[in-house]
Amino acid sequence: MPEGHVIHRLAAQLNQLFAGHALRVSSPQGRFAEEAGALTGDMLDRAEAWGKHLFLSFGNPRNPHRRADHIIHIHLGLIGTLAIEPFTGSQPRGQVRLHLHRIDAEGGEDMCTWGNAVEANLRGPQWCRLITDEEMDAAVAKLGADPLRSTDPVVDPENAAKLPELDQFLCRSRRSIGSILMDQARYAGVGNIYRAETLFRLGIHPDVRACDLAAEERESIWQDLVELMAEGEASGRIDTVRPEHTPEAMGRAPRKDDHGGEVYVYRRAGQPCYVCGEEIRHRVVEGRNLFWCPGCQPAA
Repeated sequence: MPEGHVIHRLAAQLNQLFAGHALRVSSPQGRFAEEAGALTGDMLDRAEAWGKHLFLSFGNPRNPHRRADHIIHIHLGLIGTLAIEPFTGSQPRGQVRLHLHRIDAEGGEDMCTWGNAVEANLRGPQWCRLITDEEMDAAVAKLGADPLRSTDPVVDPENAAKLPELDQFLCRSRRSIGSILMDQARYAGVGNIYRAETLFRLGIHPDVRACDLAAEERESIWQDLVELMAEGEASGRIDTVRPEHTPEAMGRAPRKDDHGGEVYVYRRAGQPCYVCGEEIRHRVVEGRNLFWCPGCQPAA
């Protein structure tokens, strides 16, 4: 499942490509056809990410009174993809739930996006649905603090309010920090890779109870996620190793994995730790693979 940096990167791309322009909205697959038809010709106001959720808000440039249900809510789930592809004017390949491309003021095809026309095609999402502002508020209310959103109360008051709530929860919770980091109601957008890598980088065993963490450790977890996920959003891949542990610095071969990126423990079970040489461990916890180094992350 894509982690939050992927969704934020997609939102930025959609804003750069399509925001402020009228769009042709369709559902070649047919499962979102009625909703898409209601929006086609409307302008994309903005794309916004919160954790692993993507919201596309539309307005009608010819009608200042927007539809009540004018927001497309997308969750990619385990197999979903949202791809920016060259615009061909023909039926897109595969089972496309949602198709977007720009049109001009007269409803004709706009061939001027980035100098080359592009389209956005959504395939295999967990869900794609049309919702209202109130329904978006309700969806966001269920999510935790997002490391890729501002915690400045002026810039993003809702995300800012979630951070002290998170800290209070951690102080009380007897759940393991490894479990809580995967809880989207606490850390929105954090997935299995960032969970494993942040705990390794900070030397925290995943079984440590949240209530046993020091205040400095709780703050370090948040700050490390902010740093790593911002780098992931900018680069489009997850790299978590420090400069002294890169392939070039260590004289080792680059990592070969479908997920890409240089990491310390994720999907490295049985291999030696880059820092201490201990064998990376693995077990399944709450249905997800958990990785850690017993040397660098000693149990309490």
